[in-house]
Amino acid sequence: MAVPKGRLAKQLAASLAKAGVPEGALSETDRTLVREATVDGAPMRFLLLKPDDVPTYVEHGACDLGVVGRDVLLEREADLVLPHDTGLGRCRMVVAAPDGWTAPPLDRALRVATKYPRIARRHFAAQGIEVEMIYVQGSVETAPLVGLSDVIVDLVETGETLRQNGLSVVAEVCAVSAVVVVNRVVFKLHRAAIERFMGRLPKA
Repeated sequence: MAVPKGRLAKQLAASLAKAGVPEGALSETDRTLVREATVDGAPMRFLLLKPDDVPTYVEHGACDLGVVGRDVLLEREADLVLPHDTGLGRCRMVVAAPDGWTAPPLDRALRVATKYPRIARRHFAAQGIEVEMIYVQGSVETAPLVGLSDVIVDLVETGETLRQNGLSVVAEVCAVSAVVVVNRVVFKLHRAAIERFMGRLPKA
């Protein structure tokens, strides 16, 4: 099972404990990236990965299943089965712009700064809006403030960071939370066992 390192790790450990995974198996004090534990009398291995890498490991069969944010999954367009929404890490992906913003002239593309160019492009394409994507990794809020972009597409929880930087939400792209993903071949071969394991996890 591929498990994302970072802010969700502690919540995820508590959630997986309800499915029979020993909490110590995902201890933050342990620096090893490959952990082993016994779940329902059977050995289970956990790989602690960067969130962006989880879909790759699962899709290519290096891991049978994993947990990843829906944002990562939609951006990567990985071919995986999604049997369960954990409800952890709830937030929204939005389009945000400077307060009082007005759309640019129709004779040029809308400049969009984001870490999620595929998701953003699909969102604007559905509305018939031509865009120029500007890929940025972090501190996306600064892009429209210095003229790098017209708007941004990013994740927000409370919206406080946007407000502090003079930005407002102008559209919602999608809701995001952590979901369980399963390799398609593995799901076909071991569906009953996987669904039994999923059934023990808290509902979203």
